[in-house]
Amino acid sequence: MMALMGKQKHVGDATGDGADARLALARDPATPQMTLIDLASDASAEVRKAVATRADAPAQALRPLTRDHDRHVREAVARNPSTSVGNLLRLVRDADRWVRWAVAGNPACDESVRRVMAEAPDKELRGLLAETRELEPEVAARLVHDVSPEVRERLATHTHDPDVITALMADRTARVRKGLARNPRTTAAQRSDLARDPVVDVRAALVLAVGLDEADLRRLLDDRSVQVRTAMARSEMIPPHIRQELGRDPDEMVAGVARDFRPGSGNAPVVRAARAGHQSSGSGRGRPGSPRR
Repeated sequence: MMALMGKQKHVGDATGDGADARLALARDPATPQMTLIDLASDASAEVRKAVATRADAPAQALRPLTRDHDRHVREAVARNPSTSVGNLLRLVRDADRWVRWAVAGNPACDESVRRVMAEAPDKELRGLLAETRELEPEVAARLVHDVSPEVRERLATHTHDPDVITALMADRTARVRKGLARNPRTTAAQRSDLARDPVVDVRAALVLAVGLDEADLRRLLDDRSVQVRTAMARSEMIPPHIRQELGRDPDEMVAGVARDFRPGSGNAPVVRAARAGHQSSGSGRGRPGSPRR
């Protein structure tokens, strides 16, 4: 008891030595909980932020910091995995976007917080939620029908839920299907459907992101879009025998990319749009002058 009293007296002395001493105290793992509660109302925002970042900070210290006038302090509380669900519910409605977005990455978020996020007017907050690996069915269903194509695209790219993937396959917005094309959790049948997508960007994203069945690869060899065939030529996902055929593509750019490909080089050529009037770049094998899709 005498040792503890001595420690508390030392803490009290240090608290009066200036902001640097109080900051050191806020960061010291040995600082008593009651002292952290006192430091949560310190005049220095840096000291308050140091308290807010501590995983061992008591709830009595974190609660008032959710209303701190300094955005960086509130953001630190929003990131703290020890922050209670009640405090996260307050912070997810914060007026500052950076504070709200910090809540999205907090592992302490539960379904009640995610429901608020799904209904928030903040599109980026909903987008961050859409990138969460596992979502409750009710939350995921709401995001499937989100008004923002960007949010649905991010959901399509990151979801692990086969029901969500199936629902988004019917989305009319191309960027959403492009997100699905980049998702490695699609089935072979879904990839085959995406390989027939009428939008070039979807097919190009698909060949760059995932492996495809031989029949789909053979069909894409004759894709009428040079963008798709060039994407195939530079994709790490394309097997050597298909790339060898691309090396004989009638479009010289496609053929050159295929011949120059080096696995893991990281310097694949950028797919460029065809020049106006350059008909061969927009046509597939055996179909000179075919309209691009």
